[in-house]
Amino acid sequence: MRGLTYFIACSIDGFIGDPEGDASAMVSLVDEEFLDFLKTEYPETLPTSGRRPLGIDDLPNKRFDTIVQGRRSYDVALKDGVTSPYAHMRQYVASRTLGESPDPDVEIISGDLAGRVRALKAEDSAYGIYLCGGAGLAGALMDEIDELVVKTYPIVQGSGMPMFASGFSITHFTLESVRAFGNGALVRTYRRKR
Repeated sequence: MRGLTYFIACSIDGFIGDPEGDASAMVSLVDEEFLDFLKTEYPETLPTSGRRPLGIDDLPNKRFDTIVQGRRSYDVALKDGVTSPYAHMRQYVASRTLGESPDPDVEIISGDLAGRVRALKAEDSAYGIYLCGGAGLAGALMDEIDELVVKTYPIVQGSGMPMFASGFSITHFTLESVRAFGNGALVRTYRRKR
């Protein structure tokens, strides 16, 4: 069985974006050292449109071959006219309001999200599944998340969109690694205690 990894950027105080989910304040903190880390360790997490200008479009996937993202995350690409933002992976968008997919390479999950993710996890693959924001999606899939990769940027927002939008519940994870960067960012990896 393969795992579901919530790979997420956040502020020191745990917000993944402003109250509407805009995370552009964090993008400016991605410097050369941090970008080299992403290209080396998680190249598939960079959208196809970003991989081409960086000259890494031909890099093979290292950890994931499937992405599950929420409607708001997908809307960021759609606003730019991009209907297949992660063309180098199988793409799923969780949405109750997006009736039909605007792209044949993107499948819409409109019902039984957890069941669909469990089916994806049960597939035979050497690669995991990348859970790409947002808070509601992560909250809905909390029981399915096997790993957290938290990219913490050195900013405090005070309020905004939390990492998880769900009811109160304690879920235990074990810290596996911490990597610090010169710009003050940290990447912490946690494994779920089962």
